[in-house]
Amino acid sequence: MPGFDPDRIEIPLGHVIGGALRHAAQEWLDVRRPSDAQIYARLPEGDAALVDEAVANSNAAFRSPGWRRLAPRDRAALMRRWADLVERDAERLARLEALGSTRPIRDALAWDIPYTADVIRFFAELCDKHGGEIGATAPDHLGLMIAEPYGVIGAIAPWNFPLVMACWKIAPALAAGNAVVLKPSEMTPFSVNLLALLAVEAGIPPGIFNVVQGRGPVVGEALCRHPLVAKVTFTGSTRTGAAIMEICARHGTKPVTLELGGKSPQLVFEDVTDPDRTAGIVARAIAGNAGQVCVAGSRLIVAESLKARMTVKIAEAFAGLKPGVTWDATTTLPPIISEPQCARIGALVERAVAEGGKILAGGARLRNPQHGAYFAPTLIEPADPMAGIVQEEVFGPVLTVQGFRSDDEAFELAGHPVYGLAAGVHTRDLNRAMRALREIRAGTIWINRYGRSNDHILPTGGFGQSGIGKDLGRQAFEGNQRLKTVLMALEA
Repeated sequence: MPGFDPDRIEIPLGHVIGGALRHAAQEWLDVRRPSDAQIYARLPEGDAALVDEAVANSNAAFRSPGWRRLAPRDRAALMRRWADLVERDAERLARLEALGSTRPIRDALAWDIPYTADVIRFFAELCDKHGGEIGATAPDHLGLMIAEPYGVIGAIAPWNFPLVMACWKIAPALAAGNAVVLKPSEMTPFSVNLLALLAVEAGIPPGIFNVVQGRGPVVGEALCRHPLVAKVTFTGSTRTGAAIMEICARHGTKPVTLELGGKSPQLVFEDVTDPDRTAGIVARAIAGNAGQVCVAGSRLIVAESLKARMTVKIAEAFAGLKPGVTWDATTTLPPIISEPQCARIGALVERAVAEGGKILAGGARLRNPQHGAYFAPTLIEPADPMAGIVQEEVFGPVLTVQGFRSDDEAFELAGHPVYGLAAGVHTRDLNRAMRALREIRAGTIWINRYGRSNDHILPTGGFGQSGIGKDLGRQAFEGNQRLKTVLMALEA
């Protein structure tokens, strides 16, 4: 699988409004490559006026006969054509994704781009599968519940999986008949521009999928406040999600879908079939994308009888990772997204050690000639189960380890006062697994595995301060529609 020269990439600079690239900006932001901290582009920053233009353009496109009156199966055909074009341009998309994000080129080509196309196709198939229901009313009446699109959806996507996370929002919204204005992260802005241009090439009307670049406090807030934005969907931090909820409540009481922070446990019981294999699963669940994953399995809760063996094997797996730039096809440990985030990870680890925590592997940033921000995969045994390193979302490759001697203790340690995004449970005992499903408060629980599959029918979303609503699944499609109730009196 080839690497590439980062200085020879054509970048689709600008915003995408009405199916074309726009370079309008009052301010310009420097965009750095995480791999080497080099500035590789300048981002034209949108403002409230540009958001207003983009939303008005999307609203006009939504209301035009070319989209609003399009038969659902015809909408599905356009989306399938879009997915075909994503696959056709897989190499270009993957290079853009790797260049500006933390996604190594090997992973982008093998997983991110095929997954993006797959998600588009999955939601395309739902276009003509759901349109409402008929209610059980009195025989002289006919009760209908008609599913309709909201109109313009405001989508705010994160930086950690730019294309995949954006597509989780765009694909179900378009399949349900809406238009979308997307604000990608200003740190990873460009791959979604190409995605939007491919949608137009596929025949999706210009304006149905617009992109406005810029920072959250400017573009994101303007999008949430806009009176023509009927719903907002966001993936990111719990703090930002709460701010979005407040803005949406104050400006239109519009619904939101939020996938937010997590501090997900991985429980390993003494009866696992192959402890070494399980250790590999645990290691990948925190080291993947250098731990910059909402559902990263960041808390290992392991039977005391297996604790020593598991920690040794996890440390060995960490040591086998190769840090490097994202355009190197041999890289298996990518950079941290930015210097400030790397410094934050280091500070949390240092504080944990000061509080009595014991470093079992890693524990410090990695020095390298590229000058990017890299952090060693870290295994730490905290002195206190309430320590900050156990409770706070690190969003980096840091795994805490805690031992337990009974099932009750394991489930108690698995609980978290704030987050409830995901969890992993490793056991051969079906009864224990079923009890874990009842005891653990999390929106997704994996048994004897960790991480999502390509079964897009399974929704994802958190409990508590880990979010509201669902991405993926039929639920995401239905979450982009509202129900209109109709009751008809029938003449005798």
